[in-house]
Amino acid sequence: MSKTKTFSMTVGAFVAGALISLNFPAMADKEVNPGLPIDELRTFAEVYSAIKQGYVEPVEDKKMITNAISGMLSNLDPHSTYLDADAFKDLQVGTQGEFGGLGIEVGMEDGLVKVVSPIEDTPAYRAGIKSGDLIFKLDETPVKGLTLSDAVKKMRGKPKTPIKLSIIRKGETKPIEVTLIREVIKVQSVKSKLVEPGYGWVRVTQFQENTVAELAKHVAALYKDGKKLNGLVLDLRNDPGGLLNGAIGVSAAFLPPDVTVVSTNGRSEDAKQDFKARPQDYLRGNKEDPLKNIPAEAKKVPMIVLVNGGSASASEIVAGALQDHKRAIIVGTQSFGKGSVQSVLPLPGNTAIKLTTARYYTPEGRSIQAKGITPDIVVEENANGSSPGMRVREADLDRHLNNDRDKEEAKQDAKPQAKPAKKGKDDAEEELPQRLEYASKSDYQFQQALNLLKGLQILQNKAQ
Repeated sequence: MSKTKTFSMTVGAFVAGALISLNFPAMADKEVNPGLPIDELRTFAEVYSAIKQGYVEPVEDKKMITNAISGMLSNLDPHSTYLDADAFKDLQVGTQGEFGGLGIEVGMEDGLVKVVSPIEDTPAYRAGIKSGDLIFKLDETPVKGLTLSDAVKKMRGKPKTPIKLSIIRKGETKPIEVTLIREVIKVQSVKSKLVEPGYGWVRVTQFQENTVAELAKHVAALYKDGKKLNGLVLDLRNDPGGLLNGAIGVSAAFLPPDVTVVSTNGRSEDAKQDFKARPQDYLRGNKEDPLKNIPAEAKKVPMIVLVNGGSASASEIVAGALQDHKRAIIVGTQSFGKGSVQSVLPLPGNTAIKLTTARYYTPEGRSIQAKGITPDIVVEENANGSSPGMRVREADLDRHLNNDRDKEEAKQDAKPQAKPAKKGKDDAEEELPQRLEYASKSDYQFQQALNLLKGLQILQNKAQ
């Protein structure tokens, strides 16, 4: 049987930016360890039989087996999970940049749905949903007692239908109720503009199938008609991840050919790989290389990469590669810290399991798991040195993997770096946050990055 593999990072409804390896060969092709735990399996069979014979209501065999599989996976780490037919379809469709729902990346904490990050230009984003929000009720259904998969199913639905979220937000004295209207989520992967003569801004919102080609078009447009760039800001803030080949391609756009972008390592041979800045590692299928249209100057222009606590997985791969190769200065706050690899193994009935199988590493061999990318220059989101709201990071998730290359506890590095501003008792329920307009005059982090680029240009001119 021929083996077809693609590597990607989910942009689905479970947890931000999970690095995924889609393994299509049947699981029976894998070597099975004959040392099965007979006693434990006998106990499992006895419990199964007891439920079948004595539970107060009849339970279908399919449901019992599915629940058993889901329970085994959900108790491993936050990113291992069972995907029913709908979730598996959503995962596949989501990488194309269009999927139904509310537009939030979520996990589970203490039986409640925890918001990892709202996706830009979606109902959740426009309604002011924040990273770290805890959803305790969906319409009139309490979340306690639901699995994450069940909760996500309730948040899905036909476009133009409403759903009410009841939210606990740290720093607020009362629950917040927000009614969202479901819609088909279409995410524009790349945005750009010439912020002023000689200085460009490119934002990657998610890493999708068309991200590398879109990036090439946007960068080429900044150089159109012979324009010269003195500096470029690559904005990866609040980018939850996406396809791995997209992260490799975006890195390759600004790096020398054939240098290492990222490596993975796990127990199986399939999990031990090196990915480099070369077409065979970022092109999917026999496609023309879109990066050949990027001006050569793009590999030399002074660069700033902006990251924050919402920058996860694929965006951390790009930031880590450009940082290790001394190609760009990383500015902002500590990133999310998602450094593990998930393999998606299809099962009968168009279902699958998503299983953590490896960790990934930057070109210098750093693991960012439960730690994140540390900026070269820390710049908070506001001029007063604080960040709005509390950010949830990988190290905050239950059962997260430890950082295998950093013996010190990474949790402190990954914790939110600033406390939210306190509000009065009467304004907690109604007040919604002002959403940031990226690369605007009010975007403090971007303005600081732009000032740094101008300073680098002055120093460069003096040196010349």
